[in-house]
Amino acid sequence: MIHIDQMKIGIEEIQKGIPKELLKRGVIGTEEEMLVRTFIAKKIRISSEEMKDFRIIKKSVDARKKAQIFLVYQVQFSCKNEKKFYEKNQKRNVTLVENPPLGREPLGTKRMKEQMGKKKNSPVVVGFGPAGIFAALILARAGLEPFVVERGMDAGKRKECVEQFWRTGILNPESNVQFGEGGAGTFSDGKLNTMVKDRTGKNRQVLETLVEFGAPPEILYLQRPHIGTDRLQEVVTGIRKEIIRFGGSVSFETKVVDFCTEDGRLRGVVLEKAGKRWERKCQELILATGHSARDIFYRLKELQVKMEPKAFAVGVRVEHPQELIGKNQYGRFHEILPAAEYKLTYQTEKNRGVYSFCMCPGGYVVNSSSEEKGLVVNGMSDYLRDGKNANSAIVVTVSPADFSGEDVLSGVEFQKKYERAAFLEAGGKIPVQLFSDFLRKEKSSSFGGYLPQMKGEYAFGNLRNILPEFVGEAIAEGMKAFGKRIQGYDREDAVLSGIENRTSSPVRILRNEHFLSSVTGLYPCGEGAGYAGGITSAAMDGIRVAEEIVRNF
Repeated sequence: MIHIDQMKIGIEEIQKGIPKELLKRGVIGTEEEMLVRTFIAKKIRISSEEMKDFRIIKKSVDARKKAQIFLVYQVQFSCKNEKKFYEKNQKRNVTLVENPPLGREPLGTKRMKEQMGKKKNSPVVVGFGPAGIFAALILARAGLEPFVVERGMDAGKRKECVEQFWRTGILNPESNVQFGEGGAGTFSDGKLNTMVKDRTGKNRQVLETLVEFGAPPEILYLQRPHIGTDRLQEVVTGIRKEIIRFGGSVSFETKVVDFCTEDGRLRGVVLEKAGKRWERKCQELILATGHSARDIFYRLKELQVKMEPKAFAVGVRVEHPQELIGKNQYGRFHEILPAAEYKLTYQTEKNRGVYSFCMCPGGYVVNSSSEEKGLVVNGMSDYLRDGKNANSAIVVTVSPADFSGEDVLSGVEFQKKYERAAFLEAGGKIPVQLFSDFLRKEKSSSFGGYLPQMKGEYAFGNLRNILPEFVGEAIAEGMKAFGKRIQGYDREDAVLSGIENRTSSPVRILRNEHFLSSVTGLYPCGEGAGYAGGITSAAMDGIRVAEEIVRNF
C-alpha cells in the first residue's frame, strides 16, 4: 500500500465543507474524507478513482502559526503499479508499506480449557483496571476462564458511590475514584495517548478493542485520542460481559488479603467478601491492582517479594478558563476546533523538572481520595470536553533520594504524609488557592475572574502547607515560565488545588523476562507494579503478561 505522511490542508479550506459539529469533535465524516481524498489526488497527480481502499489513519492539528492553522493527515491507499508510483513520488512524503497495522489483531485464540486438560486451576487476575481488563480478555478468549477479583464495585454501583462521596464527603475506602470496575482511569479524561513505541501493534490492538466495545471510532486516527469519563463506563462494562461470555468470571467487592506460597511458588490467594474469607488455589496470578492498593505493597514486603522504590511526581492541579487556552493555542479558530490541549515542561534553576501532566480540556478537578483522612486530586473530562475550565496537574519529579528513610516503601509513606496534610488543610475538602497567594504563601479569601470546576467540595487553604518546600518553589518558578509560553497562564487569579501525587507508582515490583516476580506464578502487571503510565500502556502490559501465560499454560 501507499502511505502518505504530513499532508497539510488549511483550516479555512477544510471548514467549508464539513459539518461544524464534526469539526468541533475532530470526527472525520464522509465530507472530510472526500475532501482529503480529492486534495491528495490533485497534489500527487493521481485520479481519485485510482486510489483504492483509501483510509485516513492519523489526523492532527498544526497550530504553530495562529494566522494559518493546518489539519495534518496521514493516509494509505492501494493503486496500480505501486512500486513505480512510489519511486516517482518519494520526495512528497510517499512511502511504500507492505503490512500496515490497520486490522484488529486477534486477542488470543479460542481454545477451550477441556481441550488442554484440567491440569491447572484457572488463572486469577487481581484488579480490573486497564491492565487487568485486557489481561482477563486475552485469557478468556484463549479459553483459560480467568477468575477476576476487584475490591471495588461494578461500574454502575461505583458511579453512584463516587457521586455520593462528592456530595457528602463520606468515603468508601474500598470503592471510590481509585478502586472499582475500570480502575482510576474510569474517572479521568480517558486519554489514550502513550509514549510507548508500538513496534508490535499492541497500541493499535488496544484502540481497536476499545472501539469494538463502544469507544468512539475517532480514537483510531486522532493524534491525541480520548474517550471521556461518561463513555468509559459503557466500554468497560462491555468488555466484562465478553470475558464472562468466554467462560471467565468477575467478583466485585472482593479483596485480596493474603498470598499462599510454598518453596517460592504461588499456591493460592486468600480472598475476602462480605466479611467471609476463603482460599482460591491458583498457580498463575496477574497482579494488576494499581498503585493506590498500598496494602498489597505492604503484604508483598512481608513476603519478601523483591521490589524497589522508584521516582514519581508531586504537585497541584491548575485551572484556567478553557477559552484562554483555546485562544492561545488556536487563535481565532478556537471556537470551531476541538477543545485545545497543551503540554508544558520546564527545568528550574536548581535542576528540578516541572511539567504538566494529565491535561483535561473542558474538564473538572475531582476529589480522588481512597484512604480515610487522606486527600488527593485528579482531573477528568467527559467525551464532549465542554466544561468551562481546562485543568492540568503541574508536578515536580520526586526521586528516591528525596524520600526520608531507606525502606522500599518510603515513597508510599512520603505520599501518605502529604495526603494527610491536604485533608487537614481544608477540613477534608479540596484545598484551593489563587496563584498570587501561592507565591505569597498565604491562604486565599476570594476568587478572581472565574470559579473552579470541581467534583467534590472545596475550600480555601494554603497549598504550601501540603507540599514539600522544594516542590512548592519549583511550581512557582515553573508557572512563571509557562506564562511566557501561554499568555495568562501565570495570571494572579489562576486557581490551584491539591494535592496531586498519584501520578505513578512509587514502587516497582521486580520481574524477569517472563514477567514473573521473585515468587514463581506471581505476575506483577500495569501501572501499580511500575510498568505503565496511563490507560493505554497499562492495557498493553496486560496483553503482554496474559499472552505469556497463554503460551505456557
